[in-house]
Amino acid sequence: MQVDAQIVNAFIDGAAGGNPAGVVLDADALTTGQKLHIARQLGLSETAFVSASQSATVKLEFFTPTRQIPHCGHATIATFSLLHKLGMVNAGKLSKETIDGNRGILIDGDLVFMEQRAPQYRTIAVDSELTARIAASLGIMPQRFHARFAPAVVNTGNAFLVLALPDEQAVSMLRPDFRLIEALSNELDVIGYYVFSDMTAVSGRHAGVRMFAPRFGIAEESATGTAAGPLACYLHDHAGVRDRELFIEQGYLMQPPSPSVIKVRLTVDDGGIRHLMAGGRARAMRLIRLDV
Repeated sequence: MQVDAQIVNAFIDGAAGGNPAGVVLDADALTTGQKLHIARQLGLSETAFVSASQSATVKLEFFTPTRQIPHCGHATIATFSLLHKLGMVNAGKLSKETIDGNRGILIDGDLVFMEQRAPQYRTIAVDSELTARIAASLGIMPQRFHARFAPAVVNTGNAFLVLALPDEQAVSMLRPDFRLIEALSNELDVIGYYVFSDMTAVSGRHAGVRMFAPRFGIAEESATGTAAGPLACYLHDHAGVRDRELFIEQGYLMQPPSPSVIKVRLTVDDGGIRHLMAGGRARAMRLIRLDV
């Protein structure tokens, strides 16, 4: 049996960069084992499998090379961009069914946005033993973390450990110990670390970041929509950023670089952030035919 997989780069910055995701259309007949096998063959951080849904526009299942996960930002953006390009869905409000419930999708011109939940926070004391272990897992001293912004686990549907550093050089010079990061990610029950500063390559953007998720088989990723939402909320609620549209750069500091940009739209009322959408642009790169 042969299966076609499209490679689609999501969150491209201009016409290049982004984070490649596998997209398999018409996946209704594939077993869970076959999907995991395909994801391993592709070797990308995530692959999305599209099948029919009774409750949403499509059903999406996401697999890393090691396991199934509930959601994936860049693979969602890649999938709906491809479906729109192929004329399989129209622009406007759509939805995806996942193993963790349904989520809203918006196609606005060449941008695709995905819904995330209102944020939940768990702050970690800067002088705690846990913060010291987190610092050690990144090859730095705890004093290197930004003095004003405490580490926090932020969850908008997926939990990430958000960590502030004072400048781009500090983010660039990290020496991650993936064994320790995986152990701490398990302990905190997070997808991974999202480490940022307010320095960016393009003026007017809000943060430059790196993401590490060895717990899910991802050493470093060039664009993570499910983490950009939590960071945007953190910047609004903890760092005093008042903008309702935030731009997060990722992938610039990887080796080799793969520049990416994620746009997050916040809906805020007197009670705080009640809704957010994270999105960007995508570009289909190539088709791969696999034996299953």
